Amino acid sequence: MIEPARLTEIIENVLRHSTADETEVMVLAEQTGLTRFANSTIHQNVAESNLRVRVRAIAGRRQGVAMSNDIRPEALATLADQALTAARLQPEGDADILLAGPATYEPVGGYCAATAACSPLRRAQAVKDVCRLSEEAGLIAAGALSTSETAIAIGNTRGLAAQHVGASATFTTVIMSDDSSGFAQCSHCDIDRLDVEALGREAIDTALRSRQPRRIEAGVYPVILRPYATANILGTLAYLGLGALALQEKRSFMTDRLGQYVASPLVTIWDDGLDSRGLPMPFDYQGSPKQRVSLIHNGVAHGAVYDLETARRDGRQSTGHGLPSPNTEGPAALNLFMTAGDVPLESLIASMDRGLLITRFHYTVPVHPRQTTTTGMTRDGTFWIEKGEIAYPVKNLRFTQSYIEALDNVEILGSETRLIDDDGVVFAPALKCNVFRFTGVTEF
Repeated sequence: MIEPARLTEIIENVLRHSTADETEVMVLAEQTGLTRFANSTIHQNVAESNLRVRVRAIAGRRQGVAMSNDIRPEALATLADQALTAARLQPEGDADILLAGPATYEPVGGYCAATAACSPLRRAQAVKDVCRLSEEAGLIAAGALSTSETAIAIGNTRGLAAQHVGASATFTTVIMSDDSSGFAQCSHCDIDRLDVEALGREAIDTALRSRQPRRIEAGVYPVILRPYATANILGTLAYLGLGALALQEKRSFMTDRLGQYVASPLVTIWDDGLDSRGLPMPFDYQGSPKQRVSLIHNGVAHGAVYDLETARRDGRQSTGHGLPSPNTEGPAALNLFMTAGDVPLESLIASMDRGLLITRFHYTVPVHPRQTTTTGMTRDGTFWIEKGEIAYPVKNLRFTQSYIEALDNVEILGSETRLIDDDGVVFAPALKCNVFRFTGVTEF
């Protein structure tokens, strides 16, 4: 990994050569390794080392962006000129363009030397153990184990200087038989704390128990959602309505409902990029310090996350949720947490008279953003519960359900949690919900 001092040198080099009114430079250095397997065999091992420099030049109310991975001094000077040229070709904006100023950042963890130094051999051995266990059970394993080390540095002509180095490891697997499958996934900054074998055993157990699934009719059922399904709900809500831009444009499910109940009083959701249980980072992609933001507290809509632009419209400060500017998406809640309970999965099942246990959702698509109505399918382990016990596996079902309505019908929060890193970090619990609408059945 490139040294932090070198990142600073790159930024200073660009700023020194830029003739724009204002200039922002972001440097992202990454080292990633990926071991992928299918048919219980490793078929791919790849590694990538890359460094990207992103320059944003501001000329009056115009801005332009240029990117490169060429860090020679003459190439960086050219990059600064290209960003300014792009800015001058843009239409003039309606307001002055914002840049973050110098700030103090809270120290966070998020870096692990063992993860950064993880070798292909170590990843292969972990995958091999899962494949062996799958074959011993008469099943077929597929999935991937990835490790990464990432350094990000941001600087600008207003004196902002921010740097962070983080690491992450993620294991995902689908274990299959001819008529069943099981799934497991988890992320952690420390690969020594990512129990790949336990995740493999979890998926194997689900695949074995979901053999010979039966067909049930579509309808409204109570459900127990494992953390993978809950994570899909939280990630979709973040996309649809937890950012301030969606609220300002009145397309968020929280529009005209701030201070009102939108979910069960059991539901508390927040975003916190500083929480060490996630993959922390002290600042956003605009250089603003990250803050813990209460989104839904005890069922009540509290607010949204802000970047510099949306904060100016509401007369507020950024909460540290900006994406690289300029962008049309607005701020993003990328470090979501939901309060877990103290009820283990077995007790959740025991509490249900009749209903469904769902491992995860697949192919989910919002169909009514304001109502958070989403369609999708169950996948990789769906079971019918009868009188507090798993009675039999069922074939997958298609649903069309308002996600916020589902959270409004949460009865119990489970103690089982997972950290999922997939286009954003989500720390999600299992939960029991008494209403979920299934609109179709499948043949598998």
